[in-house]
Amino acid sequence: MSEPYQTIRVEKDNGITWVIFNRPEKRNAMSPQLHFDMDDALGALAKDDETKVLILTGAGAAFSAGQDLKEYFRETANNPELREKSQAASNRWRWHRLVHFPKPTIAMINGYCFGGAFTQVCGCDIAIAADEASFGLSEVNWGVIPGGIVSWNIAEMLSHRDAMFYAMTGLPFDGRKAAEIKLVNYSVPLAQLREEALKIAKVLMEKNPAALRATKEAVRHVRGMNHDQAQQYLAAKLSELVAKDKDKGMQKGLSQFLDDKSYRPGFGSLKN
Repeated sequence: MSEPYQTIRVEKDNGITWVIFNRPEKRNAMSPQLHFDMDDALGALAKDDETKVLILTGAGAAFSAGQDLKEYFRETANNPELREKSQAASNRWRWHRLVHFPKPTIAMINGYCFGGAFTQVCGCDIAIAADEASFGLSEVNWGVIPGGIVSWNIAEMLSHRDAMFYAMTGLPFDGRKAAEIKLVNYSVPLAQLREEALKIAKVLMEKNPAALRATKEAVRHVRGMNHDQAQQYLAAKLSELVAKDKDKGMQKGLSQFLDDKSYRPGFGSLKN
């Protein structure tokens, strides 16, 4: 991990790693350098034993205002090498690195979240927002489509009606509406947002890490499968988990539930 980064901050606290977009003066718009920094950081943190849960957020009054129109688009227009490298890093970290990140990820949307920033929100496993946060697919307002894979992200995440409405009108909406249309899990007042993110992170840290990784992979992958494909894939995934789990969570859980009656699976994590 290359420290210090120019455009992000990485902060660790008892198993929780905060990755913070740190261009508050630009509302954390994504420049080529931010893409390079994020690509490096997520690649390193995926192998970092101290990181049990990752929380992604932004400094200041924004989560991210999307791609930096000046630095990402205009200033790379005549520099095809930089454009290609920054596009590759952007696509890699905002989707592939986040979706396949081996630990749980939480998007904490504290403020402005526009355009390209929707991709990393959808790429995280869990997303919560401030009631006061402001979301928008503003691309149509300046004559383009929600590019990259944003159109695919919203078609996958939202209902057809909501995806079409917000992509075509460009109208902004707040955190409460984001929760209503299921772009995020739920929203809370901004003053409570950090506490809520920490609460979720601590719940996740109580779980078996191998089971968490297998669960997120399973839920992601079965979405595009039919019943028979999903049944076969999930059986194989469970067998893989049992074989790889060093903590033997399934055996422990069965023993604690059936033998000593000390564990109720529906009401919390098993005892270590």
